[in-house]
Amino acid sequence: MTDPAQEPTSETATLGHSNRSRVPAYEPFRDQVATTAVPANTDPFSGIDADHDSPLATELIETERLRRTLEASEFPRPSGTRVIAVSNQKGGVGKTTTSVNLAAALASKGANVLVIDADPQGNASTALGVDHRAGTPSIYEVLLDDASIASVAQRCPDSPSLWCVPATIDLAGADIELVSAVRREYRLHVAVSELLARDGRHLDYVIIDCPPSLGLLTLNAMVVATEVLIPIQCEYYALEGLTQLIKTIEMVKKHLNPAIHVSSIVLTMYDQRTNLAREVAHEVRTHFPDQTFPQTIPRSVRVAEAPSFGKTVMAHDPHSPGAVAYLAVAKELAERGVAAGGTQ
Repeated sequence: MTDPAQEPTSETATLGHSNRSRVPAYEPFRDQVATTAVPANTDPFSGIDADHDSPLATELIETERLRRTLEASEFPRPSGTRVIAVSNQKGGVGKTTTSVNLAAALASKGANVLVIDADPQGNASTALGVDHRAGTPSIYEVLLDDASIASVAQRCPDSPSLWCVPATIDLAGADIELVSAVRREYRLHVAVSELLARDGRHLDYVIIDCPPSLGLLTLNAMVVATEVLIPIQCEYYALEGLTQLIKTIEMVKKHLNPAIHVSSIVLTMYDQRTNLAREVAHEVRTHFPDQTFPQTIPRSVRVAEAPSFGKTVMAHDPHSPGAVAYLAVAKELAERGVAAGGTQ
């Protein structure tokens, strides 16, 4: 998995690695941009008397303060590769957006990250700027033709430590084709295990963007993953399918993958101006207090338009509230992993 423009093409090429370190704890903000304590002599905004009658100005200042704090810090890196399935059978809740922006945020802080696009729509491939036209070697060849992940992965143009296994239109029929395959639930597990034993042994994260269904593609992702990250849109309908998703994860845990668990829940498309968004956030945090991130992802035009440029919001507009929110979530994700499994 190498950059053809800089290195010779080879399946045996090693994914990049660097020194790993732990950073001081960070308290992410809840629902709104938090006030970050910055010494007055180093705070470029200390001379600005924000008008408290202007919430927008106050929010912009606090967002920029937080961004600078996050940019100046280092994220802890796990002692072993974390395999995370981003899943929710309801469509439109921000699965792909969360997958690619968390991956980009982690990579921007030095982590080696592989995104596997397991959604036939191929939106993660688009956002990461990799080729996924029909005929491009993709996750389909990995699942159905036993191709190695290293042979189909592409380095993302905006980050040297971020790779993507693309999805093409061929994947649309994979659920049906996998029905007759030998050990159909374990196809992705075998491929990822081989990767981590060889070319990808220095990867910090493998993030799998699942389709909006509970079919064989999602099942393959859950069999190989040790963690499930669930994005939940802050609207009522998003709560209805959560029970079924949790049951599916419990069935996978019982029969196929004892290590899997719901490690994280991200509240997306949060609009603090509406009672509904606050009520949904409260309900989720009440039922899943340990898994739900304090940080929410706000509705953002920059987040929505970034894929049209073939970029994540981290590359498109790193100063936007959506980018800063994803960076804060990425740090919390990294710190939770270290707390659970250590660092090096």
